[in-house]
Amino acid sequence: MAEKLRIILYTKAECGLCEEMKQRMLEANCSELYELLEVDIEADAQLFTQYRYEIPVLSVNGVEAFRHRLSAEEFRVYVTSLSSPAGSES
Repeated sequence: MAEKLRIILYTKAECGLCEEMKQRMLEANCSELYELLEVDIEADAQLFTQYRYEIPVLSVNGVEAFRHRLSAEEFRVYVTSLSSPAGSES
């Protein structure tokens, strides 16, 4: 089995767009393909400066993939393309 993708969601408390993004990710029905880590930008001054007006930001395997909004379909297509044998560089 392929290694799961490492997804980081840069977020903060009471962020409506962040909650919406997490909901679209759930609706994509591909959570078995990735591990999600939520990072609160308010806990790190550098991240806060970098993402203060940009959240939510979704990073996949260290590459920024989505910012502000995404649809369940575009997330599923992106994640499955990286998880497929053709998308891996092993």
